[in-house]
Amino acid sequence: MAKKETYESRTAELLEPILSECQFELVDIDYEKEAGDWYLRVYIDKPGGITIDDCEKVSRALSDRLDEADFIAEAYILEVSSPGLTRPLKKEKDFERNIGKPVEMKFFKAVNGRKEMTADLKAYDRDTITVCEDGTDLVIERKNLSMIRQAFVWETE
Repeated sequence: MAKKETYESRTAELLEPILSECQFELVDIDYEKEAGDWYLRVYIDKPGGITIDDCEKVSRALSDRLDEADFIAEAYILEVSSPGLTRPLKKEKDFERNIGKPVEMKFFKAVNGRKEMTADLKAYDRDTITVCEDGTDLVIERKNLSMIRQAFVWETE
C-alpha cells in the first residue's frame, strides 16, 4: 500500500470512534502535497450540515490521536471541513442519497457526443449509473465518470 493510502487508512481508523460518538459521517480523507506543504484533509458531514464548531471538535480530538499514533513522517497541516455543496459522489450511500435528483457529470470519453452532462440519477450499481435526460434513460459506465456530484439548479421567478 502506498504512503498516501496508508496515511488515509490509518487516519480513518483513528477517526471512526470520534465520528461515531458525534454521529457524524466520514465523507473523505485526502493526503496531498500542495505548494510545497503536505495537507491531511478530512471531510465530515451530518444531516443538516456540519458547523464550524463540529469541525473544531473533530479537529482537536483527531489532532491528539494523530500526535499519539505519530505515523505520518512529514510535517503536515490538518484540515477538517464540510465537503461543501459541490461534494462528489464517491460512496454507495452518496449515490443512494441522490436517487431522483439532478447530478452533474464529467466523462473521460464523450457520452452522446458530450464530455459533460446534467441529468436525474435513476439507479446505480457497482459498474454503472442510470440517468434520465429529457425523458431518455442512459446507462453510463462508472469507470467513464471523471466526476459526478449533485447538481444545483437555481430556479428563477
